[in-house]
Amino acid sequence: MIARGVVRQPCEPAFLKAFAKTLAVTVLTTMAFSVAAPALVPGLVGPVARGAANARIELARTLAFTAGPAAAGVLVGWSGAMAAFGLAALLSVVAAMLLAGLAEPPRAAATTRRHWRSEAQAGARFVFSHAMLRPVFVTQFVYGVAFYTLYTAFVPYAVASLGLTAASVGLVLGVYGAGMICGVLAVAALLRRLALGVVIGIGPVAGFVASLMMLMTLGFREAWLAAASFFLIGFGGLVWVVSTTTLRQAVTPPELLGRVSAVNILAYGSRPIGAALGALTGSAFGVEVCLLVAAAAFLWQAIVILVSPVVRLERQAANAA
Repeated sequence: MIARGVVRQPCEPAFLKAFAKTLAVTVLTTMAFSVAAPALVPGLVGPVARGAANARIELARTLAFTAGPAAAGVLVGWSGAMAAFGLAALLSVVAAMLLAGLAEPPRAAATTRRHWRSEAQAGARFVFSHAMLRPVFVTQFVYGVAFYTLYTAFVPYAVASLGLTAASVGLVLGVYGAGMICGVLAVAALLRRLALGVVIGIGPVAGFVASLMMLMTLGFREAWLAAASFFLIGFGGLVWVVSTTTLRQAVTPPELLGRVSAVNILAYGSRPIGAALGALTGSAFGVEVCLLVAAAAFLWQAIVILVSPVVRLERQAANAA
């Protein structure tokens, strides 16, 4: 029996199961959108406008990533969690309605039976045999390991070694979002003024420079160095996402673009590897060693892309082999 006036908390197994199912559906649909959106862009805009179109998509995603948690926190504090869930569901419906209004170009009907395994293999063969896409995938995979090794170690390092408070740590990490916004706002202009290969190289180089700035905090215990490091990572990361998406759209046959985008999503699997590496290294050798490991990984990913033919691409990569 529940005492009068006591609010029962929604923590029953049925609620938890429903929440887990909702979370699983959300993750799956987010992955589906991440695969479908880059594949749809070439059918909606011409080659010259693809970079700007990709930048606008990433701008919307970045603004949602940076402002969404804060808005949700305010809403939960004001009216409760269920109101936030309801608003999220409503916004998802509105997004689906907006997407339904797109005039997607007609596609030829499949003449043979399609199987997910053979299609995944076709996408993987194309990526890993392509002189441009293979180093891009490897770079992105190693970048994920490097960043999440650093990210995992930063909070204990900032508190124990830099002497930052919880508020200061949050502010430093928030600069990462500011860098993302600046990167996505700048990338369209960069693509207009610089060769595509040069723009692609900005992200990995920025990541390596950022890791060196973080290493400098071992000798100079300055919070602004850590903040500048995260800003560079955010800036370079978004420049990388937009420019490499534009490259994939240029060199991939339309019928393979969805499968190639799906293979690219697999590179995100490096993130838990980086988090585990950071946790194991930090617990065994100290968080300072994590900074060295992350810097070594950032150097590796920069070398992979800089010695590849990708950085020698001109503005138009449609004929790249």
